[in-house]
Amino acid sequence: MNEFLENVNKNFHIRTAHSELIGFWKVEFGGKVNKVFHIWKYDNFAHRTKVRKALAEDKEWQEKFLIPNLFHIDVQEFEIAYLVPWCKIEKPPKEGIYELVTFQMKPGGPALWGDAFRRAISSHVNLNYSKLIGVFHTEYGLLNRVRVLWWNESLDSRAAGRHQSHEDPRVVAAVRESANYLVSQENMLLIPSPFSPLK
Repeated sequence: MNEFLENVNKNFHIRTAHSELIGFWKVEFGGKVNKVFHIWKYDNFAHRTKVRKALAEDKEWQEKFLIPNLFHIDVQEFEIAYLVPWCKIEKPPKEGIYELVTFQMKPGGPALWGDAFRRAISSHVNLNYSKLIGVFHTEYGLLNRVRVLWWNESLDSRAAGRHQSHEDPRVVAAVRESANYLVSQENMLLIPSPFSPLK
């Protein structure tokens, strides 16, 4: 993993020359060890196709990054997700840690559970213990999956905020309503890489 991350730190600028990187993190816990997670922005599907074609033709990318790192990569997973209409990508006030919470919702899409889910997320935002960075809904991948990215100053500030939220009746009521549409959820603690735009 260390050799992989060293190569990433050294050569990832070759990749970011082709499209915008939102963030790149190492999973600290809550997921598989030796795992990274990254988010890329594309204007549309045609833009993504154009970028993928350019990367396939970029000899520097292949020789300095892709080929040397193939040995270190066990598995890759790709999703196409969109930012929900009521959210925009936010920037954190300073460096910190990130929590990615994945919600698997019941079939039916946002028409069924969207309003209740938004109220649950907003109830946490209103307590100001954690900063909402973005809410993403899967278009390709496991359907009815929503990923919520939060920023916290530290693990301890997150823990204190979570304790506060569990005792707030507004949060409890909103979460209880949204839970009617919930199948499962999980989270991961993410540590930003040195070159990640979101630190």
